[in-house]
Amino acid sequence: MSRVGAQIRALRTAASLSGLGLAQASGVSRSMLSRIERGLVSPSVDTLERIARGLGVPVARFFADQAERMDFSLVRRGQGMPVDRLGAVAGYHYELLGHLLSGQMFVEPYLVRLEPEAPPYANFQHPGLKFIHLLSGQVQYRYGPRVMELSAGDSMLFDASALHGVEAVVVRPVSYLSIVFTLRA
Repeated sequence: MSRVGAQIRALRTAASLSGLGLAQASGVSRSMLSRIERGLVSPSVDTLERIARGLGVPVARFFADQAERMDFSLVRRGQGMPVDRLGAVAGYHYELLGHLLSGQMFVEPYLVRLEPEAPPYANFQHPGLKFIHLLSGQVQYRYGPRVMELSAGDSMLFDASALHGVEAVVVRPVSYLSIVFTLRA
């Protein structure tokens, strides 16, 4: 009982929900929720389903042993999966460095390398958030109406629904880490 309660409390806290907020979202009384979180009562399956719905997680998440979780991805150096992306720009090579679907979040990390003849391309636009970290080279990178100079070691985090991408290549070779975060529908 206490492990289930602790999981519920941890998930509620991670979701930035107060006890009252989760009680309202799940239709479980605040006092019952408090007793469940403290391990004082054993909730029914129906109550667990309502709490899970309020948190937006499967009921099984309450029983997951965090010490034994296996939702990770390990890719050794040079063993990423080459990806031919639909509509990929010529000369842009994508290497998938892992993937993770955890809860409602989908994460895709890519190593992107531009071949010497790769043209600039600043018309990417897709759902989610994107993090890029320039590993080598120097580029002018467009985000919406702004163009920023990026050098090796520079990073950006942004809403990927705006037009973005390499506006101009200043120094080659260019490679960067690109991580896309999207919510599952």
